[in-house]
Amino acid sequence: MDATVSPIVDLYRSVHQQLRSLVQDMDSEQLNWSPGPELNSIAVIVTHTLGSELDTLLFVRDIQGDRDREAEFRIRVGNRDELLAAIDRADALLAEHAESITAADLATTRTRPDRDPQIALHWLVNNYGHAREHLGHLHMTRQLLQQRGTG
Repeated sequence: MDATVSPIVDLYRSVHQQLRSLVQDMDSEQLNWSPGPELNSIAVIVTHTLGSELDTLLFVRDIQGDRDREAEFRIRVGNRDELLAAIDRADALLAEHAESITAADLATTRTRPDRDPQIALHWLVNNYGHAREHLGHLHMTRQLLQQRGTG
């Protein structure tokens, strides 16, 4: 694995572990609960975070994905095992794609719609920041759930 990619992969793995810790003791009602209109449930935030991660890994490798971003915001899970399985899949996909990212990939300029061109390393690091931001959202959502006495 590229020496620049390796520590980023470790950081993503840490995010995955924190996601597991957040959802492992929650039931479907808690995972699907939303703090209000136009606010996302824990299931949605986890699903969106993982979808964005895979999309970025593919983008960095110049592979076209089939992400349905809008569907991520409509997700409802039947139980925590569905989310835990999604995190496990994300681990496997992270390992698969990260192993194939080269220094040349990282240095290649790539353009996302409605954004300025950046080297692929920028997009990878930016997405890790996106994942960390959503970890904060998850903690806040869980705290709100606990305040209402069901978390």
